[in-house]
Amino acid sequence: MWIGYGMGDDARLRTVVGLAQEMAAAHTLRDLARTAAEGARAALGGSFAALSVWERERGLLRVLVNAGERRGDEEEFPEDETYPVHDFPEITGLRPGSGPGAGTRAWVETASGGSRASRYGPGAPHERRPSALRRRGRGCCVIAPVVVDGRAWGELYVAREIGQPVFDRADADFAEALASVIAAGIAQTERLEEVRRLAFTDPLTGLANRRAVDVGLDEALERHRADGTVVSLLVCDVNGLKRVNDVLGHEAGDRLLERFASVLSLCGAMLPDTLAARLGGDEFCLLAVGPSADEVVRVADEVCRRAAELETGQGVACGVASTGDPIGPVRSARRLFRLADAAQYRAKAARTDKPVVAGREGGADAGEAGGEGGAGCAGDAVVRLADQAEQGRIGAPGDRRRLRGLDV
Repeated sequence: MWIGYGMGDDARLRTVVGLAQEMAAAHTLRDLARTAAEGARAALGGSFAALSVWERERGLLRVLVNAGERRGDEEEFPEDETYPVHDFPEITGLRPGSGPGAGTRAWVETASGGSRASRYGPGAPHERRPSALRRRGRGCCVIAPVVVDGRAWGELYVAREIGQPVFDRADADFAEALASVIAAGIAQTERLEEVRRLAFTDPLTGLANRRAVDVGLDEALERHRADGTVVSLLVCDVNGLKRVNDVLGHEAGDRLLERFASVLSLCGAMLPDTLAARLGGDEFCLLAVGPSADEVVRVADEVCRRAAELETGQGVACGVASTGDPIGPVRSARRLFRLADAAQYRAKAARTDKPVVAGREGGADAGEAGGEGGAGCAGDAVVRLADQAEQGRIGAPGDRRRLRGLDV
């Protein structure tokens, strides 16, 4: 599809359309950045291209991707290739609301130090990149700021080798058009990522939601079945939320939930590959994939300790179920939830400020347990409770509230 320098207007139009179509098929910013950089490089007949983003909080321009003929320490997806943004006044000088022809000014620079402007205003850089070009054996480059939804987002950079034709005004104008197409693709990708984020995020606490836990738990149990990876689920209820809502109001109740969410997030960070989530109402959980059951229990202890220190709250009731404990085979996400729920129910009934752990609440009996429990764990009180729920003697399958509402 790509033609390179020397193409006519019709070919360039087809190139722009093709680039837009290819970027529309990208599912992540990483994929889009690679498609955009490679497409711009080929469309402009360059040997190298890079797409960078302005990280305002760090004051840096960070390279997302390097495409084409890379030199020296240039990596395709650099982990932290950054440049101080004060060296890029063309980015910081863009005004909010700038659009094509009113701020997205592309220009050309050469290894000899000259520059060829394409509608850029006073103060645009002339002498910043020549040494970098020479060091990497490149003769010229064209630079186009990328503006997304009226804000300066980053920069498109395309270079040619020494001996190739120097970019001209028409090339710079074309680079502006390409930057605009790239900006549209970035805006679409950001909106899709925001939709995905909202679909898997609890709006009050910012933690993951039940949907995210279900997806993560299914994937984790596939790993467990494949290679024995330990999967653990910590489920807890915030005690006293109804009293806080009734006495102090729902805003105070929301603040309690937000504070506990921070506690859970902090404690979850003590374990690698752990997802902190709000399941709904006063119910929260941690999904840990990889750490041992003992490590998860230690974190559960810390959750209980910190939750007890929250103002207005009355601590949490916490239950833990882990494939690393003697709980029998776990063939489904529902089974692990059953066990964690049963442990949490016993913690709530006992009014304990310590976590209750499935598989550690009684001696092992011989014989078979119902459900998926299997031999060797029927004597555990939590496993028995989960099995009774699984068999329909307590609540209905998947009905967590009914299990907690019955005295067993």
